[in-house]
Amino acid sequence: MKDYKYKIEGLDCANCANELEESLRKIDLIENVSISFMMKRLTFSCNEDNLNNALKQIKKVIRREEPDVSIEEV
Repeated sequence: MKDYKYKIEGLDCANCANELEESLRKIDLIENVSISFMMKRLTFSCNEDNLNNALKQIKKVIRREEPDVSIEEV
């Protein structure tokens, strides 16, 4: 497992961040999911081999839950 950090933009409130974090925790390919609303940071752990698939799933959940939110690698 490797840790990944992404900048997350467009979250309106800490409650939105908590709800999105809970939804992302349901993705099997990633672990240790954390969203810091104040730092605008998404962190998670994932096997390097699964990173592309994990990112696709993460973006799908984000589009569904918070369509105005975007992520980019730090």
